[in-house]
Amino acid sequence: MRTFYTIKNTTMSYTYEYPRPAVATDCVVFGFNGRDLQILLIERGNEPFKGCWAFPGGFMNMDETAEQSALRELQEETGLAINRIKQLGAFSDVQRDPRGRVVSIAFYALIRPAEVTGGDDASEARWFALDDVPRLAFDHDYILRKAMQQLRKDIHFEPIGFDLLNKSFTMPELQRLYEAILGVRFDRRNFEKKMLQTGILQIVEDEEDDDDLFEQLTSKPGRKGRKFSFNKENYDRFKQDNNFKLEF
Repeated sequence: MRTFYTIKNTTMSYTYEYPRPAVATDCVVFGFNGRDLQILLIERGNEPFKGCWAFPGGFMNMDETAEQSALRELQEETGLAINRIKQLGAFSDVQRDPRGRVVSIAFYALIRPAEVTGGDDASEARWFALDDVPRLAFDHDYILRKAMQQLRKDIHFEPIGFDLLNKSFTMPELQRLYEAILGVRFDRRNFEKKMLQTGILQIVEDEEDDDDLFEQLTSKPGRKGRKFSFNKENYDRFKQDNNFKLEF
């Protein structure tokens, strides 16, 4: 590729002779079905690793950013169109791709599970419970471990349920989400006390949620579980002041 610079009305051309690794992008998409933390995977339709499961992704075009590439590949291979992803990191192990020297910039996203369909060079797209994820192609097992480490770190500083739960939810649903991410079990009363102390939850009064994906839980026989929603104003204030931290 030639790059041109204009200096004092003189156009100069520079060509650098050095190896140019390819750049790819991958998307680690998390979902939550009310009980299990889920991962979105595609079945590869082409070699290498044909028939194996991997994250949605592909090579970056010359006219797009890494983020644009990741969002485009995600939509092409799963039919899922989202507009917010967070960069996880660059993965550059020399032997990570048998096709040659390929550096992947990985992103991750948190969404409510949606219907997906395999497309482009993906034979199939499917949600997997975290405990049921098969062995992945390339270095995607390593990328998944890194994504989980980042998610477990972020959950202490951001109320991740904003993106994974319905607009209104019960405390047991929120607790199951945190347990699924952190891989631990919490005492119910202690968890509720900690969450209410943050100030980011508010009670939803007399709301019927016809689109609720999760079962209606009861705190006592014959009585519906109390529902909550996130107080975005308080959350935004916490983020601006950089003083939100959740300790269990």
